[in-house]
Amino acid sequence: MSHRTRIKICGLTREQDVQAAIVAGADALGFVFYPKSPRYVTPQQAARLLATVPPFITTVGLFVNAEPGQLADVVAEAPVSLLQFHGDETVAHGAALAQRVNRPFIQAMRVGTAHVAADLLEYAQAYRSGSRLFAGLLLDTLVEGYGGSGKVFDWSLIPKELAPQVVLSGGLSVHNATDAVKRVRPFAVDISSGVEQEKGIKDAAKIRAFIDAVRQADAEIGGL
Repeated sequence: MSHRTRIKICGLTREQDVQAAIVAGADALGFVFYPKSPRYVTPQQAARLLATVPPFITTVGLFVNAEPGQLADVVAEAPVSLLQFHGDETVAHGAALAQRVNRPFIQAMRVGTAHVAADLLEYAQAYRSGSRLFAGLLLDTLVEGYGGSGKVFDWSLIPKELAPQVVLSGGLSVHNATDAVKRVRPFAVDISSGVEQEKGIKDAAKIRAFIDAVRQADAEIGGL
């Protein structure tokens, strides 16, 4: 059976962009609750967007070094189905945050030139052992600051035994999506800046093209 790579469109701020992602076939929609991000949405804005999402599409809230009370307030107002931690959260911190609101979470690992494959395996195992709510790693590029990098890291660092469990992020675009999926074969891909007109404003045509590029990779892998 061929694998269908799941696709998350992140950094959504407008209803028309949410609908464009849904119509194009996105599996997950991401909303940024990090106030320093140009893609930040308030809990009230996110709640209005979430109200337009049909069943069976995962809604994801992105947080950076959030405090438990802050996160609880956001989720109470905007009940996302999955948490994404994109800061310096430790295993204990991430587990406590997820437990506070009883939501599964994914943890971003920012991959740099100093990392080796064993680091990624160790990181994943530490989180899996540390919380029943841990759902997997999101691999992004190590850059200064938090949030999406818009840059590609060395995909060869991803161990083959870990790749089918991870969300691949960092510098993805319509131009490299097919190659990324064929080379890494991740469980899912996550894109934000690669499908934008400007920060926080998505481009419906780019969303469709990106999803088509991922599906092309799936089709080519299935035909091997």
